[in-house]
Amino acid sequence: MAENEFQDKDSQQLPSRPLKGHAWKAFRYLFKRLLTLFVTVIIGVYLTILVANMGGAVDAIREGQISERVYAGVSADPEFQELSSEEQKEIIERRIERERRRLGLDTPFIVRSFTYLFTAMTLDLGRAEDMTSDSGSRRVRIILLERLLPTLILFGLADLILFFCAVTAALYLSRRYGSKLDRMIVGMAPTSAAPSWFYGIFLLFIFAILLGWLPFDGMVDSPPPEGFAYVLSVARHMVLPLGAIVISAVFLAIYSWRTFFLIYSREDYVEMAKAKGLSSFAIEMRYILRPTLPTIVTSFALMLISMWMGAIVLETVFDWPGLGGLLFEAIKMPETPVIIGSVIIYAYLLALTVFLLDIAYTILDPRVRVGSEGKHER
Repeated sequence: MAENEFQDKDSQQLPSRPLKGHAWKAFRYLFKRLLTLFVTVIIGVYLTILVANMGGAVDAIREGQISERVYAGVSADPEFQELSSEEQKEIIERRIERERRRLGLDTPFIVRSFTYLFTAMTLDLGRAEDMTSDSGSRRVRIILLERLLPTLILFGLADLILFFCAVTAALYLSRRYGSKLDRMIVGMAPTSAAPSWFYGIFLLFIFAILLGWLPFDGMVDSPPPEGFAYVLSVARHMVLPLGAIVISAVFLAIYSWRTFFLIYSREDYVEMAKAKGLSSFAIEMRYILRPTLPTIVTSFALMLISMWMGAIVLETVFDWPGLGGLLFEAIKMPETPVIIGSVIIYAYLLALTVFLLDIAYTILDPRVRVGSEGKHER
C-alpha cells in the first residue's frame, strides 16, 4: 500500500520537469527568433538609409539647397551689398560651411550612415525640413507617432473583424460542403486578388458620392466634435476603409480556411469523437478548430503582411491620417527623415507580426518542439 502511494506521488511529480524544460526551450527559441528579427530589421533599415540617400547623392542636393538659402539670405541684406566681392565671397562660404557642419555634411556619408542607423532605430531623426505634425512640431518622432495611432486603429480593427468573420464563415461552410453558398464563396475567392484600395474607390463612388450616406475622406468631421460624438464621427469615417480591407481579403480567407477545416474534419479521431456521441460544437472546437489554428494563424499572418504593404495607397485614397498617407506625402516632397522613419515603423510592425506568429505557434501547437533541434516532438 505504501509502495503504491509512493509510486503515485512520484508519478505526479514527474511531469513538472518536462514542463519546466519546455518553458526554458520556448524562452530560448523566442529569444533567438527575436534576435534574428532584430538583426533583419537593422539590415533592412540600413539598406533603406542607403536607398533614401541615393548612396550620398542626396547630400549634393542638400548642399545646393543650403547655398540657395544662404545666397537668398545675404542678398536681402543692404549692408552685404556694400562689401567688396572678396568679403562677400568669404561671408557666403563661411555661412555655407557653418550650415554644412550643423547638418553633419562635413563628414563622409559612409560614416554618417552608421550614425543615421543608430538614430533611425531609436526614431531620433531630428527635425523635418518642411513637414509638421498636427500640433505644429517639426520633430520627426512626433510627426510619426501622431500618425501611428490612426493606422493601428484602422488596421487593428479590420484584422479582428476579418479574422473572426472568416473563421466563423469557414466553419459554417465546412459543414455545408457543396451548397450554393459554398459554391458562391469559391467563385468569389479570386476577387481577393484585387488590392483593398481598388475596392475603396468603388465604395467611395457608391456610398460617398452617389448616395451620400458616408463621409468622403478624413478620420473625423471638421470641426471635430467632442465627447461621444467624436467617437461616432470616427466610426462613420472608418466604415468605408474597413469595408475595403475586409472585402479585399475575406473571400480568399474563407475559402482557404474552409478547405483546412474540411481536411481535418475527415481525420479518424473526428470520426471516433462522433462515434462517442460528442456534440457537433465540441467536435468542431476540440478536434477541428484547435489543430487547424496553427495553419490558420500562418495564413493570417501572411495576409497581414500584404495588408501593411497596401496601407500607403489605401490611406491616400481615403485621406486617412496614418503612416501610409504620411509616407506618400514625404516621398513627394521629398522628406528623407520622415521616409526613413516611416519605413522603420513598418519594419517594426512586420517584425512584431512575425514574432507574434512564433509565440502563437508555441501556444497553439503543442507538437512543435522549440528546442535547438527544431524537430517535432513525438
